[in-house]
Amino acid sequence: MKTVTEFPRKVVEFPDMGIVMPDGCRLSARVWMPVDAADDPVPAILEHLPYRKRDGTIFRDQLTHPYFAGHGYASIRVDMRGNGDSEGLMDDEYSEQELQDACDVIAWAASQPWCNGNVGMMGISWGGFNCLQVAAKQPPALKAVISLCSTVDRYADDIHYKGGCLLIENFGWASTMLSYSSRPPDPLLAGDNRWRDLWMTRLENQPFLAPLWLKHQHRDAYWKRGSICEDYSAIHAAVLSIGGWHDGYRNTISHLVTNIEAPVKGIVGPWIHKYPHYAAPKPAIGFLQEALRWWDRWLKDIDTGVEADPAYRAYVMDSVRPARWHPERPGRWVAEQVWPSPDIKIQAIDLIPEGSKPAIVASPQSCGLAGGEYFPFTFGPELPGDQRPDDALSVCFDQPPLSEAIDIVGAPEVLVRVSSDRRQANIAVRLCDVHPDGASELISYGVFNLTHHDSHEFPKALVPGEPITARVVLDQCAYRVPAGHHLRIAVSNAYWPMIWPSPESVQLDLSAATLMLPLRPLAKGDEVTFPTPEAATPWATETVRPANSERHLERDEKTGIVTLSISDDFGEVRDLAHGLANGSIARETWTIHPDNSLSASGKTHWTQTLSRNEWSVRTETFAEIRSDTQSFMVSARIEAYEGDNLVFERNFEEKVPRALL
Repeated sequence: MKTVTEFPRKVVEFPDMGIVMPDGCRLSARVWMPVDAADDPVPAILEHLPYRKRDGTIFRDQLTHPYFAGHGYASIRVDMRGNGDSEGLMDDEYSEQELQDACDVIAWAASQPWCNGNVGMMGISWGGFNCLQVAAKQPPALKAVISLCSTVDRYADDIHYKGGCLLIENFGWASTMLSYSSRPPDPLLAGDNRWRDLWMTRLENQPFLAPLWLKHQHRDAYWKRGSICEDYSAIHAAVLSIGGWHDGYRNTISHLVTNIEAPVKGIVGPWIHKYPHYAAPKPAIGFLQEALRWWDRWLKDIDTGVEADPAYRAYVMDSVRPARWHPERPGRWVAEQVWPSPDIKIQAIDLIPEGSKPAIVASPQSCGLAGGEYFPFTFGPELPGDQRPDDALSVCFDQPPLSEAIDIVGAPEVLVRVSSDRRQANIAVRLCDVHPDGASELISYGVFNLTHHDSHEFPKALVPGEPITARVVLDQCAYRVPAGHHLRIAVSNAYWPMIWPSPESVQLDLSAATLMLPLRPLAKGDEVTFPTPEAATPWATETVRPANSERHLERDEKTGIVTLSISDDFGEVRDLAHGLANGSIARETWTIHPDNSLSASGKTHWTQTLSRNEWSVRTETFAEIRSDTQSFMVSARIEAYEGDNLVFERNFEEKVPRALL
């Protein structure tokens, strides 16, 4: 990545610009803008997050926001209320208060003498979600959005539920936010006599969100609010949507390009959950240059050609050997002028010959351990590995070896006719690329709660032995399967630890199954190109403790219990400008017995540290989830320390009735 140090306009930075909301709550913003913006006003770009600008997202902020400012923008990175250096309290994700605050910040920015009245909003993950939700509220000054790794449906395509199945990331993310939001503001900004009061108030009111999210197990009004798929026509701002094939949010780009009437374009690369100018697997792209083309067109009314760009640009990944991490994915960029593309044809493949006996699906509860993380985040062993261990626990439908290569571009589907011997059952379908030597690489997957075959909002208990039809939609993908390889469709009724298991062991009788495969004419090379990555000067730090990620899978041969242990030590670094050191360690433990769905349990433990000279604080958060046939049991604890002294402790514990999960 090329570091740019000279820009068209000289930049000035404000590390703690206060923005006071109508209710008096002061939000802290870090702002970069041209030094002469008051004389030559510029558009503003807002990123509105809970992830702490001072020490949380500072690595990517340093690369990005000064770059925009140097090209004639006021780039505003706001800590949401209740987080980082801002006042107030946060009670849930994407609350009406959060979205209103963003609208108020947009109105404030547009009214400043250094702003020309036009505002854009951008972000990845949380910031990608809320910029779309804010756009749906149509604040007058908001003209354009760049949304990365986001969703249009908070129920069906976030970290909560997928295909009506409970994602274990639901609990995992609640644990993460309990840790993230439990940290204090920086005393250098909040003041020596004020930071602790703000911290104690924050800790006393800190929510543990897992019980709340578990109370909404169906697609009810709670999830509909903030899901822009409820009314795509509400989006009037121009939207650039970007994602990665190794991220959990890979479907949104297609949804937005298909449904939004406002100007919209989509880009999907081979990346994990990162901005694409420094993402991996490579190739990275010049995201900041692409963003400037978008901002210049919609915020400065400069003809940059973005309207003539293809509607959908995607990276078709070549087949590679299965591995938990790929630093690079060979492949090629393809472009579709319209999306859905008329050039992509659906090939229907019957998996069960007519007249055959039903296939019996009765997977061990430990099936799924080769699936990797829901959204890989570290540059480490989080991708799906060789699928053969899971294939061995599934019913597999192998197709003949390919005589010529195929490009799969789109969302495969499997239509099934199936009966269950229990009132509730899940089904997981994986599409795999099987190498000539038997190695199995995951192309895409889908999971589905069969009680939702008519509706995610009003599911119905299954009648044991009574067949139903269901459509299992796999995630969007772009993948080349070479000649000599063959496709495998693997079907299981467990997918641990991606989804929480059924309350009882289940047997499915699969009497019919049809794969609907989206095939694009074989690309002969890159159909579109991107500039090489550029960025502003990187964050200046010194390493106190290096980062390290580990995953360990253990099987107790005496008890049969299978345990997945994950440790992500994000290391500790010290900011060379203001001296704040921050460190973070996340630990997860997932256990299950292959024959007992009620043995499933998950535990997390997060450690966060902040220090400067003689001042230091630490938070420890612990959480646990388990279930019986009737309920989920969740608990959590926060411990906060000044130096070595415990200054705050709080416990959470709640039992949530289990619906059709």
